[in-house]
Amino acid sequence: MSFSFTDEQTEFRHVLRRFMTDKSPTSEVRRLMETEEGFDEKVWRQLSQNLGLAGIHIPEDYGGQGFGFVELSIAVEEMGRALLCAPFFSSIVLAATAILNTADEAQKRALLPAIATGDVRATLAFTEDNGRWDNGGVAMEATAVGGSYQLNGVKSFVLDGHTAEQIVVLARRPGSSGDGGLSLFHVLGDADGLTRRRLKSMDDTRKLARLEFENVTAELLGAEGGAAVPMATTLDQAVTCLANEMVGGAEALREQALDYAQMRMQFGRTIASFQTMKHKSADMLIDVELAKSAAYYAASAADGHDGDGGENVSDLPAVASLAKASAGEAYMQTAIHAIQIHGGIGFTWDNDTQLWFKRAKSSEVFLGDAAYHRELMLQRWQD
Repeated sequence: MSFSFTDEQTEFRHVLRRFMTDKSPTSEVRRLMETEEGFDEKVWRQLSQNLGLAGIHIPEDYGGQGFGFVELSIAVEEMGRALLCAPFFSSIVLAATAILNTADEAQKRALLPAIATGDVRATLAFTEDNGRWDNGGVAMEATAVGGSYQLNGVKSFVLDGHTAEQIVVLARRPGSSGDGGLSLFHVLGDADGLTRRRLKSMDDTRKLARLEFENVTAELLGAEGGAAVPMATTLDQAVTCLANEMVGGAEALREQALDYAQMRMQFGRTIASFQTMKHKSADMLIDVELAKSAAYYAASAADGHDGDGGENVSDLPAVASLAKASAGEAYMQTAIHAIQIHGGIGFTWDNDTQLWFKRAKSSEVFLGDAAYHRELMLQRWQD
């Protein structure tokens, strides 16, 4: 496999990096962590409307930019590098992708343009209190009432669920089991019977919420009972984006650790000259570069190509899990090395390294940890 970015994609990355450096310094990250919303409305408008990032992979027919998952992955990689506090992953990577994969033509035209401009923030609610990241963990029930549906149950660990204006919800037909009874629904964030509560979590740069549904009116997206396959595709695509976001954070940590090692003096010379530090630096470089390769390949597969430009769509489920497992372990291990290289100050509140360490830990388990995805990868390659 060979993979390289085009000149346009490289320039796109440079533009994004300048924007993230300007809008998401660690001082701003710390400020937004302390707020209930967790993002800056002005920066969100600039990101969505000036740069057009909110519609980056949404087709032009629905008000988007019409690019693919490679460009989307570049965007989230740069966001992960800067620890950008914004509802991008929830609204664009999760909700918009789920709508694209599931909704009918009229629903796409009604829902996606406002998401593509950033005027509406959405999220995807599929995980419940059992903490399972697959379709088998869904217990929420959707009951047909007249010409609409009513949802009853609980969704937990919903990304930006406490502030989202629209929510895409995965639920099942009462009494059903397996994939056949699963459907996706559209719910307004202020719907009657919906109670939202932000959860306390280790990583305040990424807000999670618990949503309780009691006879909440919902609109069916697509065909009833037909959400299992589109939902699985959505999660594979989201896992691919998360892997790319994680390698961005891991690269930032690696560079921070190396800069500190080259600056810190001990016994009359920099600690970067010590053998153990050289070993750690080499280990971090290898881990991050291997994780990047897997993440970039998964992004290419999400666009329907293998690394050589050929069609290879069927590889996505397996390589998405491969990328997530690789990125999860690389990010966490790089964070551990970075803390150790910084020594006693590495995990103090005043040192910024702990911000990436917490994001590494939360991302490691979000959408499934390495053990889960390795098992999934083996099952998919056998299939």
